[in-house]
Order: sequence, then structure tokens, then C-alpha cells
Amino acid sequence: MTEYHVIGAGLAGLAAACLLAERGKDVVLHEAAKAAGGRARSYFDAQLNCRIDNGNHLLLSGNDSTMHYLRRIGTEDSLTGPADPVFPFVDLCSGAHWKLRLNRGRLPWWIFAPSMRVPGTRPADYLLLLKLRRAGAGDLVERLVGGAGSLYRNLLEPLAIAALNTPLDIASALPLKVVLAETIERGGASSIPRFPAIGLSESFVDPALAWLQARGAEIRLGQRVTAIDPDQKTILAAPPWVAAELLPGLIVPDEFEAICNLHFKAQVDPGEAKFWGLIGGTAEWVFAKGEILSATISAANRYNDAGNAELAAKVWAELAKALGLGAELPEYRVVREKRATFAATPAQLARRPKTRTVNKNLVLAGDWTDTGLPATIEGAIRSGNAAAEAILNPGYP
Repeated sequence: MTEYHVIGAGLAGLAAACLLAERGKDVVLHEAAKAAGGRARSYFDAQLNCRIDNGNHLLLSGNDSTMHYLRRIGTEDSLTGPADPVFPFVDLCSGAHWKLRLNRGRLPWWIFAPSMRVPGTRPADYLLLLKLRRAGAGDLVERLVGGAGSLYRNLLEPLAIAALNTPLDIASALPLKVVLAETIERGGASSIPRFPAIGLSESFVDPALAWLQARGAEIRLGQRVTAIDPDQKTILAAPPWVAAELLPGLIVPDEFEAICNLHFKAQVDPGEAKFWGLIGGTAEWVFAKGEILSATISAANRYNDAGNAELAAKVWAELAKALGLGAELPEYRVVREKRATFAATPAQLARRPKTRTVNKNLVLAGDWTDTGLPATIEGAIRSGNAAAEAILNPGYP
């Protein structure tokens, strides 16, 4: 029976392997690291004496590929978040706390309710979002909608920088348009925030490995693939720089942005949503995860030279102000992913390869491939699904 080899056990590779196994194929999953999950994993931190995620990922209920993946491996119920489409924010400049509340239906009547929409906005302001519907790859987010005043500062900017992980003065608006079309534009029922209740590995990785093993898949962790057999059915789901090494001449994104996550040993009232967006601060989002308060700085290349102690003190001061916490810095861990995602600029979008290669036995997967989405969990899983379909079906686009 033909073996299908998946190189890379990040979420793209796991999604591809699971779909192949579901179709009854013999799967061999290769991963150079000793643990699967790539940039979406959990681990025990000895300093904090608890498990933490290497990064924070805010999902939305409209992330259909992600939700189907979790249903397949039996962990959809492992996600948490508010029961309704609500996004709490804290403005660090004014001290104001407010919540964006969407109605569940597709018709956005929430924009007509002052208590539900972004403070300082009027219903007519939201017509500016129509510009995003016409966005092309060359349109930049800040240039296109940066003039939207309070709507931009208090909503579009924090959402966009989290989704694109790229400074918005150079980020393409095209992938942001796709994200909004699949979530907020479909209504509040597709925009309910979700994230793992325990950890990324517990929701996305460990159950997938167990699911694969139960179906006979062979999993090879800690074993780097150094060459690809052109006659072997292969899905290459490694990071772009690894893919380029294995396939000389392959054009891939080659400029990257960091993400910095700061985990503080601090327990707070999680409120209705268990997370907050921060306006006017260093970090954009903060999550209450049991005994850990975890903040995320997107597009973090600007902080590459900042020391961990300096950055932790700065972010904690902002969290203390926003959430009414004590000024004393608790125990913390700073986790930097220096090449977290490719930079979502027009030039880098043009370097994203298609799923298929010139070799009919070899296809590509990864959030860096041409999914139309930015480098997100949804994009990674969608790419893995597309790669599996392509290797199984010659006629698949």
C-alpha cells in the first residue's frame, strides 16, 4: 500500500496527516523537533511551575477549517471564551473600559446601538469598511482605512495587527479583507472569540497525535528529513526556510515578523470574555488563563533589541493600570518567536507558492503558502487540508 509522507508536524502537517488517515491512507509524519505543534504548542515552564503556551492565538467561531479539525480529533469542546460575540477593550490612555458586541445575525444592526459599537463612532463611519471589500494585494491597511478615526484606532488597528502580524503602514489589506469576510461580515455567529481552555497542545496537538496513532500512522519526532524522494508521495509542511533548503529554486516568503508573548504568574477575574484588547499600549491582547495572565505583542520586530526585564516591566505596568492590579512585577516568562510569521506585505504575498509543485508526487502546506489568508491557525489548517486533497486527487485545483 502506498505510504504518504508528511514532513513537518505543525498544524498544517497535522491537518494534512489527519485528513489522509481519515481517508484510510498509510501516513508517516516526520518532525525535526522533539515535540509536534510548531508555533502552536504548550510546554511546562520550570520557572513559573506550570504549563504555558508558546504563543496566544485568538480564534473565531467562523474559522471553519479549524473547527472541523477540532471536531475530527474530538477536541472542539476544549475551547473557551465568551458565549456571545463580545470583545472587551481597555483604553490605556483614557482608562475607559468598553465592549464591542455584535448581533448574531448577518445584518449588522449593532452599529446602530451606541452601547454595542465602538465608542466615538457613528453608524456612517462603518461605511469605510466597504473600502476593505475592494482591497487588492497592493493596498496597504493604514493607507486604505487609517483615516477612520476612532473606528480605526479602537477596532481595526488591534484586529489587523493581530491578524497580519505586520506594521499596518506596510501590511497588505487583501488578507485582512478575507479574514473579515469570513467572520465579522458573516455576522456575530461567526465572530464568537474562542481559544484553548487549557493549552494549545491539549487542544490541537496531543489529541491529533493520539488520533493518528490510533489509525496506524507512524510518527517520527526528532528526526530531520534532509532530502525528498521524488517518487514518494510527500506533503512538505515545514517552515518556508526549510522548504527552500529541501527544494532549491522554490520561491517562498523570506521576510518575517516576530511575536512576543509575556506570561505573568498572576490570577485575575477573567470577566465575561477571559481576554481584553488593549488600546494605546505595548501589547495588543491579554488573556486570563487560570494562574497565568498572558499578553501578546504582534509585529514585534520593533522590540527585538529590548531586554526581557525591561519589556516585562513595561507591559506589567500597563496591565496593572488596565486591570487594577498591584504594581509589583510578578514572576514572568518572555517567549519570543523571531520568525513567527512572514511579513504580510505586498511583496511577500507575491512570494507565496501554490499548493502544487512541478512534481506530481510533491505538494506544499503551511500558513506561508497561497491560502489567501494571513499566517494564522485557520490558514495553516486550510493549507494542510488543501495539500492532502491535492496529493490524493490529481484534478484538485
